[in-house]
Amino acid sequence: ANLSNAQMEGVKFGELPFLTEKRGVNCCAYSPDGRDCIFGLDDGTISVYDTSTWTKTRTLQGHKDNVTCAVYSPSGQRIASSSEDNTVRLWDAQSGVPGPILSGHTNLVRSVAYSPSGYQIASGSDDNTVRLWDTQTGAPGPILSGHTNRVWSVAYSPSGRQIASGSDDKTLRLWDAQTGAPGHILSGHTNRVWSVVYSPSGHQIASGGGDDTVRLWDALTGAPGPILIGHTDWVQSVVYSPTGHQIASGCDDKTVRLWDAQTGAPGPILSGHTNLVTGVVYSPSGHQITSGSVDRTVRLWDAQSGAPGSTLSGHTDWVRSVVFSPSGHQIASGGDDKKVRLWDVRTGAPGLILSGHTLNIQSTVYSPSGHQIASCSSDNTVRLWDAHTGAPGPVLSGHASYISSVVYSPSGHQIASGSWDNTVRLWDAQSGVPGLILSGHTGGVRSVVYSPSGHQIASGGNDMTVRLWDAKTSEPGAILSGHTDRVRSVVYSPSGHQIASGGDDGTVRLWDAQTSAPGPILSGHTDGVLAIAYSPSGHQIVSGSIDLTVRLWDVNSGQCLAVVGDFHGPVTSIAWSATPNGTYFVTGCGDKSIRMWQVVEEDHHCYTVNLWWTTTPDTLSVSNASLRGVQGLSAMNMRLLEQRGATCESISASSFREEE
Repeated sequence: ANLSNAQMEGVKFGELPFLTEKRGVNCCAYSPDGRDCIFGLDDGTISVYDTSTWTKTRTLQGHKDNVTCAVYSPSGQRIASSSEDNTVRLWDAQSGVPGPILSGHTNLVRSVAYSPSGYQIASGSDDNTVRLWDTQTGAPGPILSGHTNRVWSVAYSPSGRQIASGSDDKTLRLWDAQTGAPGHILSGHTNRVWSVVYSPSGHQIASGGGDDTVRLWDALTGAPGPILIGHTDWVQSVVYSPTGHQIASGCDDKTVRLWDAQTGAPGPILSGHTNLVTGVVYSPSGHQITSGSVDRTVRLWDAQSGAPGSTLSGHTDWVRSVVFSPSGHQIASGGDDKKVRLWDVRTGAPGLILSGHTLNIQSTVYSPSGHQIASCSSDNTVRLWDAHTGAPGPVLSGHASYISSVVYSPSGHQIASGSWDNTVRLWDAQSGVPGLILSGHTGGVRSVVYSPSGHQIASGGNDMTVRLWDAKTSEPGAILSGHTDRVRSVVYSPSGHQIASGGDDGTVRLWDAQTSAPGPILSGHTDGVLAIAYSPSGHQIVSGSIDLTVRLWDVNSGQCLAVVGDFHGPVTSIAWSATPNGTYFVTGCGDKSIRMWQVVEEDHHCYTVNLWWTTTPDTLSVSNASLRGVQGLSAMNMRLLEQRGATCESISASSFREEE
């Protein structure tokens, strides 16, 4: 993109920058005025950030173990923090000077909360109790006993009259905040209660649990309300928006999910963290959400759209396979979300979703007629589908381990599948009846392909070899040796005279399909090659790698013609298509995206690769963007662009404004 001299005040890139910490982030909290945000780390320190620039202003040191929770007082003048060193500590929020140390718990302190008046603190501990403290003197108050296991979370009602606590005993308990007298016991979670919070009105309580759910409760009667289902792991943090209309939950499944607080209806899913999400909080304005994670980052999100990553149009996990239909009008993709998805080639618009596999899909392929699709999965099966209606057909069972590759013969009458049981199996494409078994590999088979004539099969495997087979008799042929690590992908040239193989050794190797003689070695990738494909002319090869790049090669010379970057996950699959309007290839990636690219030959052997369309990415790509003389760029967007690889030296500090 050329954004030279652009006026960018108020521009939204669809995502916000993230902050990097030296240790895992356990909790986060905004100051009441929204000008500061604190994060408790697992090295016992608390980081304080100015939210206008998201720069760190100070570090609070004193705890001797992990900081489990940190909160501001209602006035914003103090901070309270709890730790695995069995204490609660108070701090001056402006200067960072430490105040009283609240000692009394006999085990780890998991949670701390200020009363709305600011005069009292409640803390929950692994000693199975909630303790109350005077915030001015640090003097202990009532001890709330009743839980039969660790207390993970405590919260005051907005009136300050009630306290709620959640525990490993699977219950929430309500208490009188003045006397400590016990109230209702809320039962329903089938595992520990990690987090508990009151709605701003005080009429509702939300809790997150080890049973992967968020549960809503009537705060007055204790009656259960909607159960919010969607997370796939423990829900560690739950919080209401300032208006009370929305709930955000952070989970061990690495996501933050948004929900309608009244109906429990799911909203956007915020994806980006690469490890457990331990804390989530709304800014006082309600416009922004901040989440902290064990991945040592703090991520910022738009509370309405959920950007980044909330509007992914399609796969919700890695895309493992992409392929064009024979007509070139449709693409099929398969991924770790167990779905086969169909797309319009011209616009990228989503079509049918084919469901049935019970584990991640490794490969998808069209029959030569285009009427059928075959998909293979880690559930040890190949499934056949009607490409027009999505109706399921036969399920091909027989492999003893997961199936990594599936392909049709050129006639369309036969299917071959390669598996981690070290075999290639042949099947009747119409009935699904099993045929010959090709045995010889001494490791799992990663890739299998028919020659264009249909007379030969090539397979690549974990034994670092490519093996050739007679497709009719299953007799073994030549063994192509040379790779120094697993062979991930094997493909024939359109003429059938050449074979290309990609391996974990980072190379693409070319072979004569008749004599098995080795040809050029295409070197340049810095990690394993997962996918390779010939152009329809056979003159170029495209390869995708774990190194987050795609490379375009000249087959005859072995020269690298172009490198495409800005992928945010391994490139797992590639397919080519030639149309009257140009030559294109499509990529499937571990960043959940499917992208279509146009290959343009500008001069002899001078190529450019242009993005044609993409499913909504979860990360901004701005490498090589021209940003000279940009005006009005905010400090937050400046940070985001730098994180995403833009060259920003020519943008002076005076050319962007601070965030309000």
